[in-house]
Amino acid sequence: MEQLKWKGDSGIIKVRFICLGLLVGVMSFGMPGRTALAATKGQHTRGLYDVRDYGAAGDGVKPDTKAIQAAIDACSQAGGGSVYLSNGTFLSGGIKLKNNVGLYVEGGAILLASRNKDDYTHRSLVYAEKADNISIAGRGAIDGHGAVSKEFPKVRKHLIHFVQCKNVRVQDVILRNSTTWIQHYFKCDNLVIDGVTVESRINPDIEKRRYASAPGRNEDGLNINSCQQVRISNCVINSDDDGIVLKSTSLRPCRNVTITNCIVSSNASAIKFGTESGGGFQNITVGNCTIYDTRNSGIALEIVDGGTLDRVNISNITMRNVKGSAIFIRLGNRGRLYDRKEKPGAGKVRNIMISNVQASEVGGWIEPVGKRVVGCHITGLPGFAVEDVTLSNIRIRFKGGGTSEDANREIPERPEAYPSCRMYGTLPAYGFYVRHAKSIAFHHVDLGFDNPELRPAMVFDDVEDLEIFDFDAESMASTNALIWLKQVRGAFIHGCSPRNPVTTFVRVDGNESDDITLLNNNMINVKRILETGKQTKKKAVYPDNNRTN
Repeated sequence: MEQLKWKGDSGIIKVRFICLGLLVGVMSFGMPGRTALAATKGQHTRGLYDVRDYGAAGDGVKPDTKAIQAAIDACSQAGGGSVYLSNGTFLSGGIKLKNNVGLYVEGGAILLASRNKDDYTHRSLVYAEKADNISIAGRGAIDGHGAVSKEFPKVRKHLIHFVQCKNVRVQDVILRNSTTWIQHYFKCDNLVIDGVTVESRINPDIEKRRYASAPGRNEDGLNINSCQQVRISNCVINSDDDGIVLKSTSLRPCRNVTITNCIVSSNASAIKFGTESGGGFQNITVGNCTIYDTRNSGIALEIVDGGTLDRVNISNITMRNVKGSAIFIRLGNRGRLYDRKEKPGAGKVRNIMISNVQASEVGGWIEPVGKRVVGCHITGLPGFAVEDVTLSNIRIRFKGGGTSEDANREIPERPEAYPSCRMYGTLPAYGFYVRHAKSIAFHHVDLGFDNPELRPAMVFDDVEDLEIFDFDAESMASTNALIWLKQVRGAFIHGCSPRNPVTTFVRVDGNESDDITLLNNNMINVKRILETGKQTKKKAVYPDNNRTN
């Protein structure tokens, strides 16, 4: 500005016009509109390719597959730009994005999937493979044309399926009515998913019939599979299967992933790592998310096919009406091969931090399956412990309903079972059941229930190096104990102050239980601080400086 030394009013006017032009250019960048297109067919302004110029009807009846693909091909061959859909419903079979092409679906426009199985090559509506610099954007909708009745469609297709692509952005579009995984990104790098809305939930009446007699539609909202450098933000997902899922169906790990500011409702688990876990999950951050009306787990972290889950931070999560577990962490040994020649054996689950979680209406009966799943899991296998897990600032209110018989159930190992919060049935604890674990910490945890509950708040079985600080939970007079330790080696329980009357604060069982310290706890509302079983060593527990009156 200072370098333009024009004199007089005309100079000032010229400078103002230059600034206005720059501003208009910035505002219009990446936001194509019909007015920005060339008036003459076949001529394209600023890399915009209107599919109508290639013969698309946009009437929802005539197939527009060839026209859309022709626009994509021309765009890519010219060096890149945006392929533009507006003011219509564009019926299409499978289309393939290519290098430097962005598909832009304008607000009010719909890209509608064909129901003809012969219209698909890659079992997906929008497909790309080994493409760089591709995108899908706009305020319009991509509709899978999925059945909303008891009859499932014959064509099971992804709405978006990208394989080994780099520099990918999917932004603002509405994805709905899919017939299988809605989005599947496999071995992609530098992937951004921002502001996407997923609407693919079957209606409740059909849902009941499905669980009674039919398989699920497997409509995961968002699958990140063996991808790296991934940013997921500002999405709203309402899916008939898992919501946001990290998978690794190859030996390449999901790595360097952030998930922020998302709202998720799911007919399975809301945010899940697994079930496929060949390459594992590393350097993952999940934050500022809201979860509601979810059938299985709110947060599920799973390794069952080898691989390592390492360095995972989850924080600032709210949940409401999660019918299974608020938090589910599982190390199993199903052992799918993927790219291996032999079964991998158990993998590793370690270095997990979960903080600032509030949840209500958790657990209870799941209809029409008729199984009660109440409580949260952290479970490994004998000789293969879940390690280094810290939970802090956790407040969960469960629906309750557990019995003393539930508290004394023998829980099978089930190493090869599909990982699910329902895999053990009713848990021995209404809050947290922790088994085969090492270096576990609970800081500032508050648990409660809505209906009568006779199980302990927390049960620890075969756990080494346990810390519990500032813990409080509701309990009933006939409950065995608030905290039950079985075969626990090295525990430090301190700074706890139950607000409600508790009959027994800690019960210790098992001949291997040892080096357990109860220090500086406020026990004025507790009838018995400690109770030990017959096989427990006499000097296994060290209570000291606990206030009793």
